[in-house]
This record gives sequence, C-alpha cells and structure tokens, in this order.
Amino acid sequence: MKPVSDQEVSTWNPKTKSMVQDMVKEGNKEALKKCFSSRMEFGTAGLRAAMGPGISCMNDLTIIQTTQGFCCYLEQSIGNLKERGVVIGYDARAHPPSGGSSKRFASLAAAVFISRGVPVHLFSDITPTPFVPFTVSHLGLCAGIMVTASHNPKQDNGYKVYWENGAQIVTPHDKGISKAIMENLEPWPESWNTEEALKSTLLKDPYQDINTEYFKAIQKHCHHREINKKSEVKIVHTSVHGVGHTFVQSAFKAFDLRPPYAVEEQKDPDPEFPTVKYPNPEEGEGVLTLSFALAEKEGASVVLANDPDADRLAIAENFNLNCRCGQWRVFSGNELGALLGWWIFRCWREQNSDAAAVKNLYMLSSTVSSKILRAIALKEGFHFEETLTGFKWMGNRARDLSDQDKTVLFAFEEAIGYMCSPSVLDKDGVSAAAIAGEMISFLATKKISLSQQLTTIYEEYGYHISKNSYFICHDQAVIRSLFERLRNYGGTKDSYPTECGRFAIDAVRDLTTGYDSNQPDKKAVLPTSSSSQMITFTFSNGGVATMRTSGTEPKIKYYTELCAPPGNSDVPHLKKELDDLVDAIIENFFEPDKNKLQPKPQ
Repeated sequence: MKPVSDQEVSTWNPKTKSMVQDMVKEGNKEALKKCFSSRMEFGTAGLRAAMGPGISCMNDLTIIQTTQGFCCYLEQSIGNLKERGVVIGYDARAHPPSGGSSKRFASLAAAVFISRGVPVHLFSDITPTPFVPFTVSHLGLCAGIMVTASHNPKQDNGYKVYWENGAQIVTPHDKGISKAIMENLEPWPESWNTEEALKSTLLKDPYQDINTEYFKAIQKHCHHREINKKSEVKIVHTSVHGVGHTFVQSAFKAFDLRPPYAVEEQKDPDPEFPTVKYPNPEEGEGVLTLSFALAEKEGASVVLANDPDADRLAIAENFNLNCRCGQWRVFSGNELGALLGWWIFRCWREQNSDAAAVKNLYMLSSTVSSKILRAIALKEGFHFEETLTGFKWMGNRARDLSDQDKTVLFAFEEAIGYMCSPSVLDKDGVSAAAIAGEMISFLATKKISLSQQLTTIYEEYGYHISKNSYFICHDQAVIRSLFERLRNYGGTKDSYPTECGRFAIDAVRDLTTGYDSNQPDKKAVLPTSSSSQMITFTFSNGGVATMRTSGTEPKIKYYTELCAPPGNSDVPHLKKELDDLVDAIIENFFEPDKNKLQPKPQ
C-alpha cells in the first residue's frame, strides 16, 4: 500500500485528520487501506460513498477535487459558463464523526465555482432533489449538483450531477469529468474558502423563487380542482426523516387538496434516521409502521411515503373499509406505474379531443420495469419506449423527444420513481404525491379504491405480475463468475442457457457484451456497458427476467414479470407460474448456496 500523503490527510478538517491519526496510532492497517487504497469512481450517477477520511470516502477534500474536475470540464465544454452559472442543492445528511454534511459539501462546491468566476445558485436550505433539475431548466443554467445519498444508509453521502439539458449526465460526460478530476487533485487556493464564497456577488439564493415557480409549474397537472376542494379523503404522509414534509404539504396546497396527516416522529429532517433500519420506503412495511399506526388512528385510507431526498414515492392502501384495522397493501413500483400511467393518460385524453394528437404522445419506462405501459400504448395508440435502467436515460430521452416537439406524458422505473411532469427531467416524488392525491380523490367520488382501479387496468390491458428482489454480494470475483457462467453455459463458450428448469428460453439480451438473440445481426439496440452486468431472458410462457448489478450498492438484483394477454384473468395461476419461474432462476442461475449470496433482509 502506498504511503498516505500529507495532502490526503490535511483536508483542513480536524475531524477527518484526527480519525486518520487514530487509525495510525492504533496500527489499524485494514481501516487505513479501506480509506486510502482506491479512489471513489465518478460515473453517470456521480459519486456515492460513506462519509469519512481518505480518497475512497466523501469528505471535504474529495468534494473539492470532484468539483474542480467538474468545473474544468464545464469550462472546456460550455463557452458561456461564466454568464449562465450552475445550481447546487443539498439534503439534510450529516456525519458528526468526520464533520461531513451535505450542507458543508455544497458550500465547498460553491466555493470552487466562485473561485473561477462562475455564478452559483446555492439553495439556502435543504431541498428535494427534483428542485435541482427544475432549476437547471427553469433558469437555463449550465449544470446542477445535488448533494444527497437518497435512501442509502445514514453514513453515506453522494454527489449527483445534471447537465445543461436538465437531465442527469450520461456517457461520455462521466468519463470526461472523471479525467478532469484526476488532472485537478491539488486543491486550488480559494477552494477551501467558503466564508469568502458565501459573501460573493456571484452567489445567489434561488430558494424562494424556485419554490414559487415549481409549484406553479406542477399546477398544470391539476385537472380536478373542484373535486380536490370537496374531497373528504384522508391521507397520511411520511418523509422518513428526510426533506419532503414541507414540499409535499405545499404540493397538496397547490392542488387544493386536503393537507395530508404528517407522521410526527418522521416529519422533521434527521440524519440519524432514528425510527427506521433503512430509510427506504421501497423496503415496504418496516419503514411504514408509524404511518400505518397514524392512518388507523385518524381513519385514513392511504399512506404516501417519500424517500429522504423526496425523489421517490411509495403508496399503501388499507384494505379495510373502516380504515381502523391493519390490513395494508403496499403497492409495488410497477403497480404504481400502471396506476399513474393510466391516470395521466386519462387526464390528457379529457383535455384533448383531437384523435390524431395521440400520435405525438410518448411514455417511457426502464427495461427492468413492467411492460404495462407498452400494453396501454398498444391499445390507446400512443408511443411507448424502453430505456436502460435509471432516470438518466429516461430524462435524456424525454429531452430529445421534446426537442422534436413530441410530448412525453409520463416515465417511470420500478424502484418507485416517477416523472409526471416535463418540468423535471428526473424522478420527482413531490409532484407524484400531489398527482396521486388527486387520483385518489377522483376515484373516491366513484367509490373506487386504488386496488380496484388497478384490477380494472389489468382486466382491460392484460395482467402484468412482477416479482423483484436482490441478493447481497460483496465479492466482485463471485459476481463476475456468476455472470460469466451464464455467458458460457454448460462449459460452452459464448453459449447462453436455452432453458431454466422447466421453463424454455426464447431470447437472451446481454447489455454487458451487446448481444441480443432477437436482432437479425445479434447486436443489442439499447446502449451497452462493459462496466456493469445485465442479462435479460425472455421465456416462452410470457415471462421476462433481468439479472443486473447495482451501480451504488453491493447487490445482484433480479426483476421478473409475467405478461398475460387481456382476457387471462386467472391471477392465482399466473402468480404461481411466476413464483415457480423465480424459484428456478434462483436455483439454476444465482446458485445462492454455492456463491454464498445473502438474500434480501426481511
């Protein structure tokens, strides 16, 4: 291991310096190696890592180095950077042992840009992630930075980057920024000087203006204001100790909806996330226990939950009509994608009498998400497109389509992410909460629950039953071996499996190597990436299964769906068929015992 340099230790932060000195004093080589042996990789998702000392962690020095690289890359790429500027937002994360916090990191990033004469719109308070891409588009800025680790564990933080088009960066920007970071590791003299930067005339606070403009923009998607005003529906909302509370209350107000009941123990930002094991509403009931208790106390039928940076939305509904006993259904991201997609198209159709206008409409989803929008599009006549996993792809595609005068009504991913408004080219849990609130209020006037409406959607467009989960694996060699075995199945080079247990495989697409058996030239249409693993199997029974690695967590994820044609309503049979398929995939492709994979915690 190379010796730790003075520059890497002296980060002008006495807490990280003290942590390193303690490791040295204790002779803790493993801890030192973990912190200093390899630098965090900057990718299309930006950075995400634990806060702490060293080049593998999020700290003052690595934030400065990253921002210097990003600033230089923008200077090379955008000629009028010093006229237009950038926006920087942050969530409420903090790590007292290392002195790191989202606010501190945002101030350091601002100091770097200001030192180069670049105007910075730095939010004066915590803000939801969607406000940053909204600000980039609304003010016509060159870029945006959001300091957040979303729903990651409390010790983590992240650095998310948006390009001038209002969407997250994609290749080749990530590689260009990464290269520029490595060329600018030595901190510039003014990069540490947050005090001077915060007094600079180049610094602006967009908080009030953006609060006003954002809520004005999402009101374009309010179509039933009179129903909203009269609605007696009771809804509970939790922000899971994150930033969402104030903003969701404002979104409901903008739609003239009755304010949701807030879960008192979770409504204020708290970087310790004291009431939950994981601050991720995608994990389901464990995160929502307090919400269910409040809903049952108040007689509320629906719970809405944002993740800590309010870009995702989970929804649960009480099965029991009197709302006083705990029979809750937590909808999956795919089910909510079906409900919101149906609702947004219904509202559009009510406003547009021209039958030909539908040909200009698009909806998008990621390739690991439900194909339900495809089924709706086929029947209703609009366009549906799949993208690679992640809103960086959907946001950029939405921008491309809008530049061609097309209308992108809706985009979603199964990980409870929804883009319901073109004002934000990323997932947005704030606007999605208000739009869901209006949908719930409208359905209540017909005495229809969300579960009943979902069944109606599936009856009309075909049942789409999905089952997604993951295994935890910290060993990259095991992950590589698992996927390479599938590419050289049965010991035959470049040969994929043709069956999985009793299930015949019709097609294979490998977006790591670029192979697609369905294409005449066997080359995948979607972009490929050799740095991540992703294989999709299409089965003859209508099942689709994707296995992929996570870009931000030590997980191998799987996404499975059984797509039935309209008319096949034998739901128990369809669920059993999917369960059997998943069991076969786990046994034959994952081999969890042999590979020592940890299942998703219950």
